[in-house]
Amino acid sequence: MGNSGSAVKVCTDHQGGINWLSLSPDGQRLLTGSEDGTARLWSTADSQCHGHFQGHESYITFCHLENEAAFTCSADHTIRKWDVVTGQCLAIYRGHTSIVNRILVAKDYLFSGSYDRTARCWSVDKEKQIQEFRGHRNCVLTLAHYSSRDVLEEEEEEEEEEEKVSRDLLVTGSTDCTVKVWWVSSGRCYQTLLGHTGAVLCLILDAPNRELFSGSTDYTIRTWNIVTGEQLKVFKEHQGSVICLELVNRHLYSGSADRTVKCWFVDTGERIQTYKAHKHSVSTLKYHAGILFTGSGDACARAFNSRSGVLQKIFRGHKFIINCIQIHNELLYTASHDGTLRIWDIQGICKRNKRRLKERSVQGRSSQKGSLSRLFNNKVGCMVQQENGE
Repeated sequence: MGNSGSAVKVCTDHQGGINWLSLSPDGQRLLTGSEDGTARLWSTADSQCHGHFQGHESYITFCHLENEAAFTCSADHTIRKWDVVTGQCLAIYRGHTSIVNRILVAKDYLFSGSYDRTARCWSVDKEKQIQEFRGHRNCVLTLAHYSSRDVLEEEEEEEEEEEKVSRDLLVTGSTDCTVKVWWVSSGRCYQTLLGHTGAVLCLILDAPNRELFSGSTDYTIRTWNIVTGEQLKVFKEHQGSVICLELVNRHLYSGSADRTVKCWFVDTGERIQTYKAHKHSVSTLKYHAGILFTGSGDACARAFNSRSGVLQKIFRGHKFIINCIQIHNELLYTASHDGTLRIWDIQGICKRNKRRLKERSVQGRSSQKGSLSRLFNNKVGCMVQQENGE
């Protein structure tokens, strides 16, 4: 059974639940988006709030942090861009006609998905909408982005000049049970991936291997070839909606409303581990240094040995569901619907896990040496027997 942990710091500045938590690429800042309609910027160096972004007219659903700019989307139908130094609102992106629930920043593009059944593409540097992706029959819940250069051979690429200019593609998952792949340049639908019988809640893209993973309220995870649109595998063992996914070294981790996380070996589809102990849905997960960290509707975060499935630690203190977690410099950050950001020291369990991995590696090498030695001795024995005519 895991040990209970207490937070090294509790940040209570928000006046409403925190819906999302984003870490900047350089790891220096965190951004929280809240039900109180504001976003806050935190330093990972001193855990202090260094920015307060106000302007949205309703709650913030999701946020994304770059090194120099912050992005928030809201139930007020807009997306905003903020200067992380001054806190000034740099741009307001208007066009959606309902709640904007997800954004994604890639290259010079800002993508958004909404309850208005559309996804949209904007110029990061301007308020101008570049493209609208219309075709889903219900709200767009999740987004992914890739370039055809990452997955297509030259002879496989689209021949149309318009697509040849820009090879970026957007992937959208919807409550209409479909996943769609769109050409960004034209807004044309390239693929519609059919198979799910429930809302698509999460997507993970593995462009180098041409694979897309989708999790759904139909209790399944499906793997797709993103070039052909072919459904490759269906992972069926969950007994509840699949809420979150994480892909690490060809191992897929899936968090579910059935109160478990499962680990699958992608190449075979085999389920190789189940992580139990949650008393409610698993809402978020993150892999770090051989440890699987989870956040749950039971208001606890947990740390599991990813290989053995053994629960190593329980982080208690939140009052409501943990919506998002981030990890930086062996600190665990958990953001909850209770409005608090909690910071936990995970240095101890990281060290213990590294020590175990090192010991296992030494044992493995010793075992390998022993096997080679036995093999050598057996071969010598056979040679001696042959020479003696035995």
